[in-house]
Amino acid sequence: MSGPVLIANRGEIAARIARSCRRMGWPSIAVFSDADATALHVGAADRAEPVGAAPPRESYLSIPALIAAAERSGARYVHPGYGFLSENAEFAEACARAGLIFVGPPPSAIRAMGGKAEARRIAEAAGLPCLPGADDALEEAAARIGFPVMVKAVGGGGGRGMRRVGRAEDLQGALDAARREAAIFGDDRLMLEKLVEKARHIEVQILADAHGNVLYLHERDCTLQRRHQKLIEECPAPGMDAALRAELGRRACDLARAVGYVGAGTVEFIAEAPLQADRIWFMEMNTRLQVEHPVTEMVTGLDLVEWQLRIAAGEALPFAQADITLDGHAVEARICAEDPARQFLPSPGRITALRWPEAGPDLRVDAGFGTGDLLTPHYDSLLGKIIAHGATREVALGRLALALDQCAAEGVRINAAFLAAALRSPEMRAAEINTGFLEAARKRLVEASMKEQAA
Repeated sequence: MSGPVLIANRGEIAARIARSCRRMGWPSIAVFSDADATALHVGAADRAEPVGAAPPRESYLSIPALIAAAERSGARYVHPGYGFLSENAEFAEACARAGLIFVGPPPSAIRAMGGKAEARRIAEAAGLPCLPGADDALEEAAARIGFPVMVKAVGGGGGRGMRRVGRAEDLQGALDAARREAAIFGDDRLMLEKLVEKARHIEVQILADAHGNVLYLHERDCTLQRRHQKLIEECPAPGMDAALRAELGRRACDLARAVGYVGAGTVEFIAEAPLQADRIWFMEMNTRLQVEHPVTEMVTGLDLVEWQLRIAAGEALPFAQADITLDGHAVEARICAEDPARQFLPSPGRITALRWPEAGPDLRVDAGFGTGDLLTPHYDSLLGKIIAHGATREVALGRLALALDQCAAEGVRINAAFLAAALRSPEMRAAEINTGFLEAARKRLVEASMKEQAA
């Protein structure tokens, strides 16, 4: 049952959701803070509603403001996008109380997976392997597990509240710092796990309907990160074979069934090379659409936003696991307003010029900003994403690097040239990467990007 969709988000994901709504013939309603009145995502929707002042807690994180906007606009559905309130069970419940359909899993599933410690217990009960860890008596647990360990905020996300600890004498300081950062989420509880050195980050995309069907849409490799936040993602993961893919997919679907999951979601794993079943452990589940979902769309031919909406409308998935294809390879780069030469420091300001590459059959551009837009410190630095497809990984990497060469900005600094250098690096070409690669190789990649720009 179609109906108007309020998009409770901003930037590139709001514009991307509006495109799927328009293709499906579903009216879309954008929301905007005072700082975003002329933003690209506002014009991408059929109409728009104001939700408050620039600070997120007064606009995009204000449940009353968003519900009021939905009621004013006559929306039937609320799509939360990612970030902000996308994994907030209270928001999903508020939508239900207002007679709105939340485009996401039930609040019970959001709560079950929202805390890393509880998610870990549920995953273990569902048969998923987990790293040695603990969420109480952390000093004693660290000594028992052995260093190095990773300290994590139980309710954290986006890499916040995480600290690597290599020695016992550094543990207390790391716990204090992580606890202060965790307080941002309103929950200062911490946990720790055994640290996998030179880890790879692999995640499985799942779709589940309300009729008992749960499918996996292959895996993504999200290893290239800075500050525990992803910058380059690809599908499929290098080194993954069909048998291991099926095993990871089964694990992800088992967890989804264990929490009564409905909608699109992602089960994340930490892996140690070489990839094999006993060297891949459950990390967490994201109960929402991921930033990197386009690489899955490029190789499967499925529109994940469309299926989020159709599932929310009560439709059953019309395809089986055997129908999910894997056509070629796709790679995504996140274009951010930041300066890699200065430790990825954000670069807010007025965009006086911004050039995106031209999209085509094998090149997708999900832009959230353009020339003239103002980037304020209130929000994330993500400007948009460029996604390349190829028959092979080598072709996809090369196509994306060339597309990044075409990106240019004035007024703010962007990371496009740095990401192009990363794609061309021998480590990336050989898939000999780990979650610390970008930060360890940052100076070398910055120098390579500067040489490329000067050539």
